[in-house]
Amino acid sequence: MADTLLGRILILGFCVRFFTQKWAFLPCALTLCVASVFYFGLTGTYWALTGELTRWSAHILDLLGVDTAHLGYFKIIGLSGGVLERVDGMMVLGMFGGAFCAALWRGGVRLRYAPHFMRALLGGVLAGFGARLGMGCNLASFMTGIPQFSLHAWFFTGASLAGIYLGLKIVRPVSCPKSLGVVLPLKVGVILGLGVFVGVIALAWRAPLATLAWAIGFGWFFGFVIARAQFCFTCAFRNLFVWGKTGPACALVVGMMIASIGVFGYIQLGVPAKIMWASPGILIGGLFFGFGIVLAGGCECGWLFRAMEGQIHFMLVGVGNIIGAGLLALSWDRYSNWITSYPKINLLLSLGHFGGLLCQYALLLLLLLFVLGVGRIKTQAVGASKG
Repeated sequence: MADTLLGRILILGFCVRFFTQKWAFLPCALTLCVASVFYFGLTGTYWALTGELTRWSAHILDLLGVDTAHLGYFKIIGLSGGVLERVDGMMVLGMFGGAFCAALWRGGVRLRYAPHFMRALLGGVLAGFGARLGMGCNLASFMTGIPQFSLHAWFFTGASLAGIYLGLKIVRPVSCPKSLGVVLPLKVGVILGLGVFVGVIALAWRAPLATLAWAIGFGWFFGFVIARAQFCFTCAFRNLFVWGKTGPACALVVGMMIASIGVFGYIQLGVPAKIMWASPGILIGGLFFGFGIVLAGGCECGWLFRAMEGQIHFMLVGVGNIIGAGLLALSWDRYSNWITSYPKINLLLSLGHFGGLLCQYALLLLLLLFVLGVGRIKTQAVGASKG
């Protein structure tokens, strides 16, 4: 009897810690990178968010009477089918579901706001516009773009880090959100979360293609882990550039090192990599994106899980992302030749598979040394200011 009671208490304690306490960043970052490799191998595409948000902007433009069929950008990313018929669409829905379940099950859903509504929209617009101009975001052109061996992802990464640094020098941090007094009770949240989880399973079960089922399943997992780890690239590099904390940024680089070898293996098996144009436009897009996520207060991962927690500010950031992506698509044909006239450079094809892999790890090692160097300089500066 006592053993049974003790076992139940231990199980209950584990569940409480599992669902309510924040998860460590390093294991979550590594897990997400490894999962993104399997996602690539099973679906043939990389983990990305803003591309699908751009398609959502196309559906909205269609409702407003805009003829999107002739717009060049939508021809590049593709508009066929509805949200439930696209791999990216199912994955993004799964991400929202996973982040929402995580918030519900830890009792963290409450309406909150920060008095920066225009800032949230503007930051979201800049981030959405920059992400699509740079052919990705912190996911498609950083965490999963670099492991694809595309040179454009390195262009975007360098420029976005510069944009983040510039933004941190100019923009004040977003103030802490204030509660509106609307809090979802934990019991209701647990039941609602189970309903969302069952809904995700139902969508996966009824999916006409296995890739769609994989997509929503992986999306739920991505969203859940992001929310439990409070996973945000903006915060990771803010901690680096402001306080010299290297842990989260180093975790991202190590995760990409692991993901690169996994993606390399799938490429050897015949899964084609996703390669984009290595053009100056990528650099401009990265700058816009980096500055935009600082202004908004969160990257594509950060605003998503915070919006699912009920933070109105980050809901507006998400709306701004869709608006910014739509504006890019509407204006794309005016300057597309300046971007698409540049080559798509695959490091594995340009340098050979061994040379490309060696170059990839050399660049990742340089990025890791950069993170550690910045961390050391900032730590010394903070220590000197306190002394």
